[in-house]
Amino acid sequence: MSQTSEFDAPESSVTPSLKKRSTKQKAFAVLAAGLVLGVGATVTLAVWNDSEWVVGGTAGVGGDPGTPGVGTSAFEVQQNTSSPFVAGDWIDEESNPGGSLIFTPGALSLTPGDSVYAPVALSTADGSVAAPSVRLSGAVNATNIPTVDPDALLAGALQLRVVVATGARDAAPAACTDAAFGAAATYVVGSATTSAALNTAGATVNALTADSGNQLNYCFEISLPDDAADTLQGRTVAPAWQFVSASELD
Repeated sequence: MSQTSEFDAPESSVTPSLKKRSTKQKAFAVLAAGLVLGVGATVTLAVWNDSEWVVGGTAGVGGDPGTPGVGTSAFEVQQNTSSPFVAGDWIDEESNPGGSLIFTPGALSLTPGDSVYAPVALSTADGSVAAPSVRLSGAVNATNIPTVDPDALLAGALQLRVVVATGARDAAPAACTDAAFGAAATYVVGSATTSAALNTAGATVNALTADSGNQLNYCFEISLPDDAADTLQGRTVAPAWQFVSASELD
C-alpha cells in the first residue's frame, strides 16, 4: 500500500482552474519581462556626416605654403638731415635728441643780428601708409647734451622761423638759406616779416604720401636779435624738436 503525503497530491487532484491560473501567471511574467527589456533598449540610426572649412587667407597648393589674408598696415616716417642733401640718407630717430641738424657756419658763435640755417627732410618709408598729419612741436631741451645757459636766458632770447616745401622723394631741395624765407614760402613758424620764440610749435599740418611717394623739406632759421643782452655771451643751448605724424587726420 502506497503512502501519500498530504503535500503530495496526485496529479489528477490538481484542478483545472489551478492549471489555468498558473498558465496566466507565467504568461504575465514573460510579458512583463519583455516590457522591461523594451524600456532599456536604444535605437541607433545611421547618418551621413560632412563638414566644410574656410580660411582667412589663401591655402597652399602642391606643397607651397599658403598666405595669410588678415593683417595690419605699416606706418613709418623717416628723416634726412644731410646738408648738402644726400639722396638715400634716411634714418629713424624716434626719441630725444634725435637726428643732428647741420647748421650753417657760426651757429656756436652767434652775435646780435646773426641767423643760421639747417634743413631736414621727412618722408614715409617704403611700404608705409600715408601720413596726412605731420606737425612740428615746440622746441625742448635735448636729453644728455650738457649746455651752458643758466635760467635759460639764451633759449628765451633766440628767435625761430621754419618754412616747408614739398618735393619728390630723394630729390635735392632748394638751399636752406635766408632766400628760402620769401613772401611766397609756406611758413610753419613765423612769417616773411616776423619770427617767433624758439619753443613755438608749428601752425600748419603737412602731409606725406604713402610708400616714400614724396618728401617734406623743412628749413629752420635761428636768429639772435639785434638787441640781445651782453649777459648772453658764452652761452650754449641744444634745442630739440619733435615732428609728430599720424596715419589719419586728427
